[in-house]
Amino acid sequence: MKNEQSSSSSRRQFLGTTSALVAGAVLGANKIWAAPAIIRHLNQPNSLINGVQIGVITYSFRDMPDQSAEATLKYVLDAGVSAIELMGDPAESFAGKPKNPVDMRSFFPLMRKRSEKKELTEDEQKTLAEAETQMKAYNAEVSKWRLSASMDKFEQVRKMYNDAGVKIYAFKPNAFGMQNTDAEIEYGMKAARALGASQVTLEHPSNDAHTLKLGTIAQKYGIKVGYHGHEQQTPTFWDTALAQSPANALNIDLGHFVAAGNQNPLDFIKQKHDKIVSMHIKDRQTPEHGKGNVLWGQGDTPITEVLNLMKTQKYNFPATVELEYKIPEGSTSVAEVKRCVEYCRKALS
Repeated sequence: MKNEQSSSSSRRQFLGTTSALVAGAVLGANKIWAAPAIIRHLNQPNSLINGVQIGVITYSFRDMPDQSAEATLKYVLDAGVSAIELMGDPAESFAGKPKNPVDMRSFFPLMRKRSEKKELTEDEQKTLAEAETQMKAYNAEVSKWRLSASMDKFEQVRKMYNDAGVKIYAFKPNAFGMQNTDAEIEYGMKAARALGASQVTLEHPSNDAHTLKLGTIAQKYGIKVGYHGHEQQTPTFWDTALAQSPANALNIDLGHFVAAGNQNPLDFIKQKHDKIVSMHIKDRQTPEHGKGNVLWGQGDTPITEVLNLMKTQKYNFPATVELEYKIPEGSTSVAEVKRCVEYCRKALS
């Protein structure tokens, strides 16, 4: 045990030093690969467990103060994950996207609270309204930037992550909504391809014309579109999009599917497995038990059963950890993602 603790401590210390080297490296383009080259010689993470790829969406680290590509990579490594669904900000910031004036760590919870139809206080309504005004102006600035953004920077992010043993399988920038131009959508597809991702993901827009557009553009770039759902998920939720284009697919959320009151999630996955490009996993309760988002093992979501279904049937889509339960006092999102990965490891052993 003592040797294990010493090894773990040394690794954390070394990664901390390496992270600082990476951050410094961005100041000089010719030095950008120095730190990842060092990282490559460390014990690389491996979250491919008995044939099932366990990943994480980097949204799980949204509470961490540094959201750079370099810091995000360190969080992923510390959590022991080897494949990810990458949110847009780390990669786009690395590529030179204008700085966001809105604190997304405050914005995300308010948006989620409203989407879940929970009552907002007067102060929360005011804060959300002000943030949305700022975001509207900021998004216009970003839209302009995207028209001339170089794909070279995204390729650099891909190399940085791959050298550290991390595969980017999905990319989720805020570039595929109905408010985005066709040029932005194409930019997002090209960026995903430069990152090495096989899919882009977004919240299902509940608009048939838009899913048709996205599927048509994605097919052009050889990319899949994984539509994510919350409690509006039903067994027929994706059917129209799937019929519109072979590029349209499912980014099912197992926890939300259960919280929505759907029965027999394993049967649904069996039926749709060839249309699923990735699956979010979290532990939520059924409506009868309050729909809570809880520590894994305390809810009603059949995580173990689904993971073993994936193992026995050799499904090749990744199971993506999405950390949404309240982080226990004294812990961090990195530690909790690591806990979730270990839960999966035990379930698949």
